[in-house]
Amino acid sequence: MINKSIKIGKYILFATVLGVSATSCTGDFDDINTNPNSTDNPTSFGLFNYANKAFMDNTRDGFTSGRMTLPWVQYSAQRNYTEEDKYQYRLTVANSMWTNLYAYAMDYKKIIELNTDPKTATQQSTYGPNVNQIAASRAMLANIFITLADSFGDIPYYSYGTKDPDFQALDQNNITPKFASQAKVYADILKELKQASDMIKTNDVVFTNGDVLFGDGLKLKRFVNSLRLRLAVRLKGVVPGAETAIQESIASGVMQSNDDTVGLTYEDTDGNPSPMWTANLTRNDFAINKTFVELLKGNKGPFAKTDPRLFQWAAPLGVTQSQVKNGTYTESTDPADYAGMPYGVPTNGIAANQSAIGRSSLFSKNIVKKAYTEVYMEYAEVEFLLSEVNGWDQTHYENGVEASMERWGVPAAQITTYMAGLAPASKETVLTQKYIALFGQPYEAWSDYRRTGYPNFLLLPGQTGTYNTAVNGATTYTFNSLISGLTDLPTRFYYPTQVQTLNKANWESASTSIGGDQMNTKLIWDKN
Repeated sequence: MINKSIKIGKYILFATVLGVSATSCTGDFDDINTNPNSTDNPTSFGLFNYANKAFMDNTRDGFTSGRMTLPWVQYSAQRNYTEEDKYQYRLTVANSMWTNLYAYAMDYKKIIELNTDPKTATQQSTYGPNVNQIAASRAMLANIFITLADSFGDIPYYSYGTKDPDFQALDQNNITPKFASQAKVYADILKELKQASDMIKTNDVVFTNGDVLFGDGLKLKRFVNSLRLRLAVRLKGVVPGAETAIQESIASGVMQSNDDTVGLTYEDTDGNPSPMWTANLTRNDFAINKTFVELLKGNKGPFAKTDPRLFQWAAPLGVTQSQVKNGTYTESTDPADYAGMPYGVPTNGIAANQSAIGRSSLFSKNIVKKAYTEVYMEYAEVEFLLSEVNGWDQTHYENGVEASMERWGVPAAQITTYMAGLAPASKETVLTQKYIALFGQPYEAWSDYRRTGYPNFLLLPGQTGTYNTAVNGATTYTFNSLISGLTDLPTRFYYPTQVQTLNKANWESASTSIGGDQMNTKLIWDKN
């Protein structure tokens, strides 16, 4: 498990009281609220924590995650609105995500400015070394722009260290910024992460007060290098310098154990619960996906055995949402007690039929809980990346599987049993285990699928799915995409409608550059 329990509430409150200049998304994803008490000089740690939480809230919630990427990579399936599982997402959701992420990027830029401006740098140094605060903010800026570029393609982009005329984002005087090419954006992010890593004081703190992510510069450095490794592996053979970045990241020092995993643990309170707890507060729309459960049971994929993480992630059949949220049910280690929700079933009453309690499993009490930890990047993923760059290395592969199981609290005896019969390392087994370990991190799993084609057993448009119980005598159904031309997972989101209206010329240029503003337009690293 992640060792550092991150108590975010009091720091978020402090940042808000001080007037953090950021925006947040409302419940209906239509309106953007501006803090009326904004100030030019908030505390850097308060602003940092606010942006981190807001970033996570807006990419792991019941909309951009729960109704889009989480089901698309088939970790979840909707119990009601199955149209979204079939790719017909609500355009306002991606619109809001775009707007919010640029707002939070402004917060990280503000921290950099506070720590570089001679008028404020000395004051900010009381909250931690200026260089470490700058490095942490550059890393989180990179994380935001990676998410945006991976989701949309060419985007308006900002760089702290590069004054390229194509990088016009985060300029409040420019409401129609150019879209920088993916190649330029990704190349600059690799550079930004290297420079951030090089400037870190590893023997010092990041923030003297309120550091809820890192604790010290060494953990920050390992996170930055690991994030650079992730991106460089994605870009190898596509963006010049990616192969060099892989080796530089490893040499500079990546994550070494689960203690290096960087995640944000929400409070066990009604005031600051996890995004998916909030999504399940008054609704019961999400269940664990049948494709994923069948993989964990050994019925799909290259592992013909039960993965004990199944018992950590799914609730046994018959368990109600109330029991999940109260944590009052008894766990089972019998695979027969679990069944995933069939993915993308027809909506004419069949979704309700298949999602009935006793027919499909809900997410477990380890997932739907207030104090859930949402992960930015974890050690297990690093080991799978190292296995890949070392020719599907067996030791790194095994390290990754064990690390994932340990993080989720799988008993040692169950880990030993599973590892004893683990299929040897190969492209298929390593990438499938990586997919399992990325459970709950759907954007990264989506990117990995687009890059590699793994896992190679997802239910795709035109293929046949299986009901848990027969419906009107039928035991199977056809999974149909509701987006014309999509014969696989979506490869990107549409550009936001407000961008098409308010920045039309640059939207048209970007759409032409990427090959069309469509959900099946491939990004430059999409090799699937």
